[in-house]
Amino acid sequence: MTIVTTESETAPSAGEPPDSGARHKLTAVTGLAALSLDAMASVAYGPEAIVLVLAAAGGYGLGFTLPVTVAIAVLLAVLVASYRQVIAAFPDGGGSYAVAKAHLGRRTSLVAAASLVLDYVLNVAVAVTAGVAALTSAFPALYDDRLWLCLAVLVLVTGVNLRGIVDSARAFIVPTVIFIGSILVLIAVGLFRDAPASTEAAAGHASVLADNATTVGALLLLKAFASGCSALTGVEAIANAVPSFRAPAARRAQRAEVALGALLGVMLIGLSVLISRFGLQPVEGVTVLAQLADASIGHNLGFYLVQFTTMTLLALSANTSFGGLPVLLKLLARDNYLPHVFGLKADRQVHRHGVLALAAVSALLLVFSGGDTNTLVPLFAIGVFIGFTIAQTGMVIHWRQVRGPQWAGKALLNGLGALLTGVSAVVVTATKFHDGAWLVVVALPLLVVAFEIAHRAYGRIGKRLGVGRIPEPPHRDRSLVIVPVSSLNRLTSEALTAAVSLGDEVRAVTVRHADAEDRAQTDALEMDWALWNPGVPLVQLDSARRTLGRPITAYVRELSAAHPDTRITVLIPEVEPARLWQRVLQNQRGAVVAHAVRRDTDAVICRLRFRL
Repeated sequence: MTIVTTESETAPSAGEPPDSGARHKLTAVTGLAALSLDAMASVAYGPEAIVLVLAAAGGYGLGFTLPVTVAIAVLLAVLVASYRQVIAAFPDGGGSYAVAKAHLGRRTSLVAAASLVLDYVLNVAVAVTAGVAALTSAFPALYDDRLWLCLAVLVLVTGVNLRGIVDSARAFIVPTVIFIGSILVLIAVGLFRDAPASTEAAAGHASVLADNATTVGALLLLKAFASGCSALTGVEAIANAVPSFRAPAARRAQRAEVALGALLGVMLIGLSVLISRFGLQPVEGVTVLAQLADASIGHNLGFYLVQFTTMTLLALSANTSFGGLPVLLKLLARDNYLPHVFGLKADRQVHRHGVLALAAVSALLLVFSGGDTNTLVPLFAIGVFIGFTIAQTGMVIHWRQVRGPQWAGKALLNGLGALLTGVSAVVVTATKFHDGAWLVVVALPLLVVAFEIAHRAYGRIGKRLGVGRIPEPPHRDRSLVIVPVSSLNRLTSEALTAAVSLGDEVRAVTVRHADAEDRAQTDALEMDWALWNPGVPLVQLDSARRTLGRPITAYVRELSAAHPDTRITVLIPEVEPARLWQRVLQNQRGAVVAHAVRRDTDAVICRLRFRL
């Protein structure tokens, strides 16, 4: 049973061609800029994560940097090939959620959705803190203000995305191209060097390389692999946001996916080759990428260009989540697992409520972490590997059911992907569990429970509304309109005019309290009412307490019991001031009465706005 809300907050203007929305959608190139920043920026911390783990085994351990990176690149290739198939099979987007919903059951699809939601939110927080960390490394005086800088970057990215995904892609395409170009130049120049051009960046910084370690165990390699797998986050974002591409959307999304995989693989392997070539050792306070830029290009303008573009892209890589998560939230809302407000779409193809919700939760994470990257990184990448595994398992079932040309080979590829990502999910969770990953393990089932609660609530609402069934034909009931009044003025006249236009019978009511001043005021109103003689009776409701809502609701309940076949409407007249600030001058009595009637009766509430 589905409850449907309007799909768009705004309709196309008259005369607008049906495909005019295409200009607000992505091409393969702009899609790469809008949805791949997370994956692209991971080359700044993926190789470093590997090196820092292997450094525990000394110089001998660093020799395994390239083999571990190659293993990650192989997994990347399998994932890209698999997600090309996901895009073709599920062009409406949703990635692992859509696959699991179709082939693995409702509960598994919710696990996939929850894992992606967690990963997207964490990606925003990690990306922003990592970008600000790069900035404070270059300008240490800003270190104490890193939280405010993080929040400022988040506001910037959110603002750009509220203008539409295409505008965000256009805004970020230049820094993306510069970053990719600078990394490729760094790799190309470094491959032609026999020795580092400069080691100035690392000079004076303490090495974190372990002494006298000569053995590398399987556990250490698995931990290095798990840490390096953070470079694979974001690979799924394009498959989640296929509807954001121009037609043919699936084909454009597939091209963007392949381009992402190729660029990311080349950069990861190229940087790892340079790490081995230069015998790089990790040091405190200087990133591995900074040392590679120093060694390859030299400590010159090119070095600072790499640092600046890395800082920019890290901060802006949060845009991947803003492109993918709102689409996923829309699908969950459509299936009644989230509030339907997430399914609304504003101008420029913007899921505004999804963007704002992501920004709000990310801001809370930033405040919780104090803008510290190390607090958030252990939580990262677990959710996405759970989603990877579910998606690949579902695709195996998909190919067995659909068959088609070369279905066996496609199923084998997805099966291999499911095995590799499943093992990776276990490894990543186990190795990072005590570093904070347990929070994700706890949060994931809680999120699934929240989805289920929302779904059951919508089910009850749908059953009560008779959604999916033909309702009884409308009929006319006798109508009684009650108008609360406190004085005679133009607002009272307008309210009674509206009331007699709506109802068969109209009664004005006023509340009289026990004190002498209020009784005198009510008596004066009664006399003026008799002189005015509007043809509507004035009913006085006595109240021992100085309250408006209770006596009026008690009167409404009394009328409902006495006239069960009468439709009762409470029409509440209110002044709407010309200026927003002037609302503080109002007594808010209308809001008090409306709240009480809504809470305690089944009467229809009509609030008449009298604009000044």
